[in-house]
Amino acid sequence: MSRPVRVRPSEPRDDHFEDLITSVNASKEGIYFHSRRPGYYKGMRVFVTFPYTSGHDPMNCDYVAEVVRVETLPNGKFGVAVELKMTMNLGKK
Repeated sequence: MSRPVRVRPSEPRDDHFEDLITSVNASKEGIYFHSRRPGYYKGMRVFVTFPYTSGHDPMNCDYVAEVVRVETLPNGKFGVAVELKMTMNLGKK
């Protein structure tokens, strides 16, 4: 399922960034995407918005997630798999 994704680090020790990419594959438990950003590492906690349309769209769904796999791909890209730990949208209207 190819959908827009927004990824941001949740830990203050990690460099602040906002990665706007497209998912390669997604399930209820996780998302796999390709990124040109080299800073992902196994165990990294991130905030994931999936699907992402804009910063003010009430249909965005935000999650706390953990990077479970990082693969080096051709052309300077990385394959990143994240496990969705919990939604941050409980009670959001």
